Amino acid sequence: MPTLQKIVIRDFRNIVLQELAFSPNVNCICGGNGEGKTNLLDAIWYLSMTKSAFAGGERFNFRHGCESFEIGGWYAMDGGIETRFSVKSNISGEKIFKRDDKAYDRISRHIGVLPVVMVSPADIALVSESGDERRRFVNAVLSQMDPAYLDGLQQYNRLLLQRNKLLKADVRDAGLLQVFDEKMAALAQPLFERRERFAEGLVPIVSEYYGRISGGKEQVGIEYRSDLRKGPLTELMQANRERDYVFKYTTCGIQRDDFLFTMDGWPIRRCGSQGQQKSFLVALKFAQYELMRSERGSAPALLLDDLFDKLDTGRVANLLSLVSGSRFGQIFITDTHRARLSPIIDSLTEDRAYFETAAGVFTRQDG
Repeated sequence: MPTLQKIVIRDFRNIVLQELAFSPNVNCICGGNGEGKTNLLDAIWYLSMTKSAFAGGERFNFRHGCESFEIGGWYAMDGGIETRFSVKSNISGEKIFKRDDKAYDRISRHIGVLPVVMVSPADIALVSESGDERRRFVNAVLSQMDPAYLDGLQQYNRLLLQRNKLLKADVRDAGLLQVFDEKMAALAQPLFERRERFAEGLVPIVSEYYGRISGGKEQVGIEYRSDLRKGPLTELMQANRERDYVFKYTTCGIQRDDFLFTMDGWPIRRCGSQGQQKSFLVALKFAQYELMRSERGSAPALLLDDLFDKLDTGRVANLLSLVSGSRFGQIFITDTHRARLSPIIDSLTEDRAYFETAAGVFTRQDG
């Protein structure tokens, strides 16, 4: 499994210039709110996923007044081989990703090389916001596990964009639209089936973790909703052709898929308390971790941002005892109070590193 040994960050969010060496096991980043803890985790995420973990344009990643940023990470890969990954992005929109100083011909080829899972307070959007957030989550997970899924999704989205341009231009060329429909249908079916398998595999693991975290007796579930459950996409598009002409965009397809999170059969966003929702989201992310570890055969990096915001101290201790075992990989965890975090971490492992954060400056404080 890839292990981040060292990171160098320049002009990313509030970080001017930092070089940090990490423990291969547990790394604790402590400091007040707004000091840069989450920005460090986001830089690690960026090296894995080629973009920020949080909504917003690339412009929000540049330190105020700067026109570019750089992130470089030295990883111990399988077999002990040290590999350097780096990204440089500038305000004009140019972004270059490199592996050992060789640029990727397509940045998307990097997805999945450095698998990662993040648990963050921002996860609440998965419950409270639209299906776009849940599709984005599922796509990010499956793209890390399955390069063919990512490739198929990108092809489908390109065709969808072109089809929508035709509709917006009010081009009523039935023959041309039929070509788009057939090509998109061929791509949509395997994507639909992969999402369906993912949702089915996720449910029992989410249920198990939810029980461990909450101690509750509620039954949680995930219901995958898709237009493709109604029939082949070519038939659906043909039936919705006039509707597409009216709305000037494609009104059916996997771009409309959603994943309904439930508790005792009811939408969790409506019936779940704030505590139940938070427990469900943590369980969801840990279930994601389990599936990724199982399918890939190695553990992703685990980024735990402000976990105490979601769970009480006892439940955090129980969770960390689960993830500090040998089957888990490198962990990064943030908190506002080291005094709350260190007793838990020190009882679990001697292989840990502590960092204090202030105004984007990180100081290692072992011991």
